[in-house]
Amino acid sequence: MPPFALTSVRRALRDFVAARDGLATLEFAIISLPFLALLFSIMELGLMFMASTTIESATVAAARQIRIGQLQQGANNNAAGFKTLVCGGMSWISASDCAANMSVDVRTFSSFAAINVTPPIAGNAIDQSQLTFDDGSSCSIVVVRVFYPWTLITPVLEPGLPNLGGNQRLLSTVVAFRNENYQALGPSCG
Repeated sequence: MPPFALTSVRRALRDFVAARDGLATLEFAIISLPFLALLFSIMELGLMFMASTTIESATVAAARQIRIGQLQQGANNNAAGFKTLVCGGMSWISASDCAANMSVDVRTFSSFAAINVTPPIAGNAIDQSQLTFDDGSSCSIVVVRVFYPWTLITPVLEPGLPNLGGNQRLLSTVVAFRNENYQALGPSCG
């Protein structure tokens, strides 16, 4: 290689190493992917938390209708009617999506100590055959469970959070109570 060519190569290499043009763009490209993944993961967890608290609040409000006997004495005394009550309290989730995806389980027990329930999951999905609807009568001990599969959007969370198939996380809430003595005007339930 002629000496002037070697000098030209050295000068070009030295200029390339010393150049600062585009450094901010390169640094942004390196930092932006982890930053955006973290940002979207935080937003996803926030939405999931908001959905979870909304489901819990709507379930407590609907379960009160069972506790005071309104649901038992009404025309919609079934799982579909109760699901409609819960979905009515979840205004930011569309009613059709709520009704299609939500599962409810209402059971009565002889005492609070006898309560023993497990999640109705089989094969990474909600097993509808394990769900019942028995809202009891006056003074019954009732456990209300509501299940909603939440689909994860952020791929970063998929390995750590899903407990159902298809990148879904099961959001659930449980409310246990004794029905009020709504059939008689006598003393309260023991």
